[in-house]
Amino acid sequence: MAGLLERIERAQRRRRLERKLLYGCVAALILIAALAAVYFFAPGTGSDVAVVRVEGEILTGDFSNGAYVGSEYVGRKVREAADDPLVKAIVLRIDSPGGSPAAAQEIVRDLEYARERKTVVASMGDLAASAAYLIAAHTDRIYLSRDTMTGSIGVIWLFTDESEWMKNEGKEVEVVKSGEQKDMTSPYRPLTDGERAYAQEIVDASFEDFINDVIAQRPVERSEIANARLIRGEEAIAIGLADEVGNLFDAIEGARALASS
Repeated sequence: MAGLLERIERAQRRRRLERKLLYGCVAALILIAALAAVYFFAPGTGSDVAVVRVEGEILTGDFSNGAYVGSEYVGRKVREAADDPLVKAIVLRIDSPGGSPAAAQEIVRDLEYARERKTVVASMGDLAASAAYLIAAHTDRIYLSRDTMTGSIGVIWLFTDESEWMKNEGKEVEVVKSGEQKDMTSPYRPLTDGERAYAQEIVDASFEDFINDVIAQRPVERSEIANARLIRGEEAIAIGLADEVGNLFDAIEGARALASS
């Protein structure tokens, strides 16, 4: 009799334990479902839209400190968002005067990778000019403020000539070089006519690539932007460089809507 009672008690304990486990699993599933609902459906959270910041001068490299931002850093963030199954869209938040054409071209490749997989939208802050505009042109929609400064679609190469100052100071530099143009970027002497013409060829070739790329991406006339002027946001919309007035949160909502359409 005692053995029978012991078996019954063990069976009851087992059933109680099984019920506790079942209730625990159900509670965990309810919690997961609630968290998922908040994550995916709560309005304005932006959790399904990744924001990648491009702030400062754009250079090649892997860094971001507000004053400078590297193409590898931006590209990695863009690709991570593009490959994340929980991310529906990407917003590129740009506040930059531009920078290296090569760095912008690297970021463009990463943006095109992302655009094959997700909606990508640009949100411009105070300034998105030159190379910063180029990367914005490779998104699906551009938001900016009426007084955002953008455009400046051009290429510049600066040469410093300190030779006169050095002469006045009694300083001289002796250069040993392997080629006639090896030191053409040196501040110790002015450019020769041949070097100046060569530099102009490089700038012109880079500019043609730049402006043709912009025209291919945006509904803008070459004559509107060929002088490389800065353009106020309101005019940028009127001539086709941008699409809509809006801040970062407008861009996030717009990106979400585009991704769902």
